Amino acid sequence: MTWRQATRKEIHAYYAEEFPRYLDDLPEFITATGPKQYAVAFRDSYPVRKDEVPDKGFIRRDTWQTDASEDRTTPEFEDFEDVVEFIRHPARNDPLGRSEFALADPEVLEQPDPRPDAVYYALDHWERPWVLLVDIDAKEIARERAADAVSDDVDDRDDEALLDAAGILDAEPTGYPYAFEDVNRAIEYGFEVRDIFEDDFDAEETMVVYSGQGVHVYLLDTDPAHRYDEQSHEVLNDLLLETYDIPIDPVVTADRRRVARLPYSLHADVCSIVQPIESPAFDVRSATPEVIDE
Repeated sequence: MTWRQATRKEIHAYYAEEFPRYLDDLPEFITATGPKQYAVAFRDSYPVRKDEVPDKGFIRRDTWQTDASEDRTTPEFEDFEDVVEFIRHPARNDPLGRSEFALADPEVLEQPDPRPDAVYYALDHWERPWVLLVDIDAKEIARERAADAVSDDVDDRDDEALLDAAGILDAEPTGYPYAFEDVNRAIEYGFEVRDIFEDDFDAEETMVVYSGQGVHVYLLDTDPAHRYDEQSHEVLNDLLLETYDIPIDPVVTADRRRVARLPYSLHADVCSIVQPIESPAFDVRSATPEVIDE
């Protein structure tokens, strides 16, 4: 098995035909107006309506209009189908409407409506405490493995040189900054973190999500005694990094402004469906969408 980028046609087919089947399986906190924002990344930057504003490769859109006190006034998405339409056709259905900072109308351009290489939602949330998510990335695992494998006598220690010297760039999936064994190790780490949540924090509601190049691990308890403020997130980072030596991304855990890949969205760089998983034995090959022509 190897990986590749999904084509525009495959991305469109996924969100038109396959993605709708998973909407009933979305976590209950992911609604049209719960996360404070949805975001989309493009492979090629796309222009906005206003002249002299740089083209956008990544856009965030609020789920609510707010007043001067930042209280909610008007929802930008009436239901989740509106979110889906924004994902399918971001320029045609930009929540900014005809604002000069909205994406340009594809009908007046020579380039087509952009397709989402990635879809995200904001961890900051209107209806619940800040969503607690731990990110474990195969790229970081591969980089640490390469640094351990390559002799200290090698002068060039930048990431690409280390990965090349360790043979990781030539391992499947060829050309990616990690090997499948690093993705599988990230998944194993994810379930170790889930066990820590359940054993050390008495967590009752957790979730491990395959992110395409690693995992996201959620602690979702909503008990008022477990609201997990900013200091708690920092303590959790220290616990996982220093006590358990798990290679998490501490910035994602500690920054409420971060976004996470939307479950069941398509990771177009690797043709994989982002999805909750139940076992460290999860086979990443099973995440390939039906619409992908292998």
